[in-house]
Amino acid sequence: MNKKVILAFSGGLDTSYCAKYLSETLGYDVYAVTVNTGGFSKEEEKELERKALNLGVKEYRCVDAQEDYYNSCVKYLIFGNVLKNNTYPLSVSAERTIQAQEIAKYAMEVNADAIAHGSTGAGNDQVRFDLIFQVMCPDVEIITPIRDMALSREEEIEFLKSHGYEMEFHKAQYSVNKGLWGTSVGGKETLTSRNYLPEEAFPSQIKETQPSELEVEFKNGEVIAVNGERFEHSVYAIQKIEELASAYGIGRDIHVGDTIVGIKGRVGFEAAAASVIIKAHHLLEKHTLSKYQQMMKSQLSDWYGNWLHEALFLDPVMRNIESFLTDSQKTVSGKVFVTLHPYRFILNGIESDHDLMSDQFGSYGEANRAWTGEDVKGYTKIVSNSLNIYHQINQNIN
Repeated sequence: MNKKVILAFSGGLDTSYCAKYLSETLGYDVYAVTVNTGGFSKEEEKELERKALNLGVKEYRCVDAQEDYYNSCVKYLIFGNVLKNNTYPLSVSAERTIQAQEIAKYAMEVNADAIAHGSTGAGNDQVRFDLIFQVMCPDVEIITPIRDMALSREEEIEFLKSHGYEMEFHKAQYSVNKGLWGTSVGGKETLTSRNYLPEEAFPSQIKETQPSELEVEFKNGEVIAVNGERFEHSVYAIQKIEELASAYGIGRDIHVGDTIVGIKGRVGFEAAAASVIIKAHHLLEKHTLSKYQQMMKSQLSDWYGNWLHEALFLDPVMRNIESFLTDSQKTVSGKVFVTLHPYRFILNGIESDHDLMSDQFGSYGEANRAWTGEDVKGYTKIVSNSLNIYHQINQNIN
């Protein structure tokens, strides 16, 4: 019997090459797996299956992991208001981690001898796949033909043609990776430090030009309703916001960051839903959390986002941070009111039963009802005491 290899299959040139190479050259039975984290329609799933079977794989499976992706990862990116380098909602970083886990689970389910992926040796994804596989199924061999043989695009196409597989492998001007939490866009401009992506590079073109109102309702930090419409799972609420906000070209930017392999990288993205939800959620937290809750959350959220990006999702400290983030959301319930405009949005305000900005205790700059002027005098005298001592003793120090 041939050995079994699980191939992470996207249907692109690299994974198409891997499918043929693994079966025709290495003699494996290839089990191709696509993990849908929000990037494929039902029609696209069927097309991927057709491609895989035409490439001669023994079996094809598409795993719908959208709800699992949200439950295990995206939810905490919202709770933490996570934006890598204050810009990027970690769209691809998060996806790859979940996809790798689903592939590892399948490899164990079918007792596979090996797992293969089509990553090159130049990016972050190779680390994310390898690390998850090594932790979850350490006895399974990892095969990476594109990386190991440093293959060119032309070499891959020629190999496929020589093995009877013909299709139009045109090199797209822009590489696009779509998912629930955003779409990455790469092209010649992102290989420079200077140039921005042109309008046509973004998959979602502007359809709406007149402003419209958007109401986002949260319960314990999770989106449960959009414009009064309730959803059985937050995934579908996110998709609704994406539909409404992407029509305005909202959520576009270019992220510059440090890759896992030690070089600077630049990638364009559009993440309409992620941008609106994170900012709306953050505004609601400003009204419903204490000062020190927000301070601690900010620090832990930065660590969470960095470790997720660096492929350390399985470190137990991530579960510890998730517990903290979940507990912090007990009062983060209410509605946030947003106005959508072309390329931007405005956060108008919130309504919440847990709003700490209550005139019962005072109005900023206007009236104080819970303290007196004498209370403030005493407070400032005590607080300034240590500073007075320092400055009086050290008067001669510049």
